[in-house]
Amino acid sequence: MVAGESVIVTGGASGIGRSLGAELFRKGAHVVLADQDLAAATSTADTLRAEETVPGGSVVPAQLDVRDLAAVHVLVDDVVAAHGRLDYLFNNAGISMGGVSHEMDAAAWGRTIDVNLGGVVNGVLAAYPRMVDQGFGHIVNTASAAGLAPTVMALAYATTKHAVVGLSTTLRPEAALHGVRVSALCPGAVDTPILDQGHPDDLPPRPKSLTGREYMALVGLKPMAPDVFAKRAMRGVRRNRAVIVVPGNVRAVWYLQRIAPGILERVGRRTARRIMDGRGTSS
Repeated sequence: MVAGESVIVTGGASGIGRSLGAELFRKGAHVVLADQDLAAATSTADTLRAEETVPGGSVVPAQLDVRDLAAVHVLVDDVVAAHGRLDYLFNNAGISMGGVSHEMDAAAWGRTIDVNLGGVVNGVLAAYPRMVDQGFGHIVNTASAAGLAPTVMALAYATTKHAVVGLSTTLRPEAALHGVRVSALCPGAVDTPILDQGHPDDLPPRPKSLTGREYMALVGLKPMAPDVFAKRAMRGVRRNRAVIVVPGNVRAVWYLQRIAPGILERVGRRTARRIMDGRGTSS
């Protein structure tokens, strides 16, 4: 499927991006791990090369802020110049800021939208015309289970992830006319560094912000290993699924939201109350 093909994975230094990049590298692809943290991307690429020698495959780091459209264009152009094509773009970079919704300010909303949605839009703007011209390619946009069903105490994050699902499923039928595939990747709870992201230091403080790991502890979710997730996700990519949902219990929640949304609304109210009670937060 991917031997000799060229791949960009944004947010590739760690977590889901790292695991997807590793899986693709092992299959013989030429993988670029693009990340805002160049040192981390370099360390990850070095580690993957040291762990496994793949005939014909390669893995290299690149520094990229997905909010910078010009930089995304440059990276896409560089990959096409190096390999003559771009086969896959995994728009995976993202951030998470959770907590009580009425305490979330415009700065936190803006940062979440700029990275989680704007970064995906920038990837599409840079890569999609290239793929149309070459007549093939696959864009995989990382959304979330939070883009398929209500996720309380993660309002801005869930908003962007719903938008990513909508972008992907709307572009997909048009893109197919040009030989280009588009998928939305919707992970459930995966054990990655994003779960431990605190509130950014350069934004106004939010004393009652909530990390993903704190959220999961309060609601009793257990995250799956990212390498296991990547293997299952790549099966969906190979099959060109429109919406790739991993693990299976998230698929059940997605179905329930479509057939009986009132049930999940009631569950959401109970979850919100449990979180507010657990953090001593007033309603």
